[in-house]
Amino acid sequence: MLASQRRRRIAEELARAGAVRVADLAIALDVSEMTVRRDLERMQEAGVLVKVHGGAVPAGRSAEEPGFDVKLERATAEKSAIAKAAVNLVPPGSSVALSGGTTTWSLARLLPSVPGITVLTNSLSAATELHRQRPAPSVVLSGGVRTPSDALVGPIADAAIRSLYVDLLFLGVHGMDPDAGYTTPNLAEAETNRTFVANARRVVVVADASKWRTVGLSRIAPLEAADVVITDEGLPLEARRALSEVTELVVAPLGPGSIREVG
Repeated sequence: MLASQRRRRIAEELARAGAVRVADLAIALDVSEMTVRRDLERMQEAGVLVKVHGGAVPAGRSAEEPGFDVKLERATAEKSAIAKAAVNLVPPGSSVALSGGTTTWSLARLLPSVPGITVLTNSLSAATELHRQRPAPSVVLSGGVRTPSDALVGPIADAAIRSLYVDLLFLGVHGMDPDAGYTTPNLAEAETNRTFVANARRVVVVADASKWRTVGLSRIAPLEAADVVITDEGLPLEARRALSEVTELVVAPLGPGSIREVG
């Protein structure tokens, strides 16, 4: 098969699936992984795609960062269910960190029900919501430069977070993928989130099912970096199996019923 034919096949699969993996392409095209990587490099130079860890995504998608208000309208029932499951993990009197995101914002609305907690966050929206509640918990806002997702990032945010240690981090992500791990489109936000992860005793990723196989431009951490992943019933079986192999998986029900743990 000619290089041009391979690259056309890759582009077709990318359009169909929204992401491609090097290992899968090597099998499908009956070539080495090195050959696939060279094809991806040429296609990236042509502006067709963006290479990520283990594969590639369409150009423009991995760096696309929807605004907070746009994301707030997506998967609202799922995020609410995830937040209800997440708040049950918060012990009274603990220190809790919230990263930016609309799922963590949903959780911020419920956290004041837990007595005596201190919340560290880089999310302006979450901090505003926490201050609006009565009784309001103690809130520490990191400072930094604002992103489209309403998060504060950069050296100031990183330094503030690095100086504190929390019992529990609730991490919102743009995508989660077996090869790419947890990702975000924003390079600075990825660094700030990595600082959060490093300074938390326990990491809980909160992500609705649509985040599976979505890959952002910058990696935050591998899947196994999370102690717990909380998602919703829409997560496919193959995703449940993959996550359960590396972390505790909690599936929050959208309807009546108790929270189900897998693995």
